Amino acid sequence: MDTMTENDYLIAWGLYAFAALGCLLVWMRITRWMWRWLREPLRLLVAVLLFSPTIIDPVKEKVAPAIAITALDLLFKVGNNAWRAISDLFMYGMIAFGLYLVFVAIRFAIERGANARKEQAAAAKAAAGADDPEEEEHPFGGAGDDRYGRPPVPSNPQRMRVEPRL
Repeated sequence: MDTMTENDYLIAWGLYAFAALGCLLVWMRITRWMWRWLREPLRLLVAVLLFSPTIIDPVKEKVAPAIAITALDLLFKVGNNAWRAISDLFMYGMIAFGLYLVFVAIRFAIERGANARKEQAAAAKAAAGADDPEEEEHPFGGAGDDRYGRPPVPSNPQRMRVEPRL
């Protein structure tokens, strides 16, 4: 006889989701020092392990976390859901890593283009800076009205202002 009601089932999944999210956040904190190309696949692997469901009762359409079913079936040698849970983990892992590879390919192309544009801008700035010798003589520019490209106004009251010396 099944004593777990629909409400208990939803509460259990809610508690598991909350705990799994906490575990994932701790894992992200632990792996933040790693190189990006190692850190991201490890985080994805843990997310797949924590959030992959598997069917435990096909008649009532009940699911449970695949990693928990695998661990319980292998540890206590009860039930025959371990292979189904392992195959579900493998399937979800393949889907997640396939999507991750597509994401990485798109991000790599975008970053490569951005780096090329930065290098072109730096080369153009260096070429323009080499042609202008006045830029080197006055690196900070003037502090008067000429800073906006306008000629100084002779009756400007700001020219009469006295600044304290520091």
